[in-house]
Amino acid sequence: MLVALCALIILVGLAGIVLPILPGGAILVGAGVLLWAWAGPGTDTAWVVFAIAAVILAAGTITKYAIPGHNLKSAGIPPSTQLAGAVLGIIGFFVIPVVGLILGFVLGVYLAELRRVGQGAAWASTRLAVKAAATSILIDLLAALLATGVWVVGVLSV
Repeated sequence: MLVALCALIILVGLAGIVLPILPGGAILVGAGVLLWAWAGPGTDTAWVVFAIAAVILAAGTITKYAIPGHNLKSAGIPPSTQLAGAVLGIIGFFVIPVVGLILGFVLGVYLAELRRVGQGAAWASTRLAVKAAATSILIDLLAALLATGVWVVGVLSV
């Protein structure tokens, strides 16, 4: 029963990464592995599994911000544009559930870049920002899937 509950928490976390319905998808994955290690077998192996999963998730979290942020910075897209995208993305999330986050982010980046560089370059900057956001999601998903794989191996070995 505990393994099924942990698996459900992990699946909700994975789904939350791909469909940003719930914030903190990687945190939910880590919480599911932690619950299993704490309330489950209680062996040293379970805690090693949790530690490995936590390191993978932490590295993924750092990387999901570092790589896209570096790409945006090197492309000359300022943090204010990213902030405008984030703010309108959050507003969009509440106005149009699920897809509003993405639409709001794109609209925020486009409007900020339209004001900053004009119509022609605004679309190019927006495409770069969307690629950076997609890269961030893929990095987060990859880390969460690796952590999930470590957990599955742990469940099968304990």
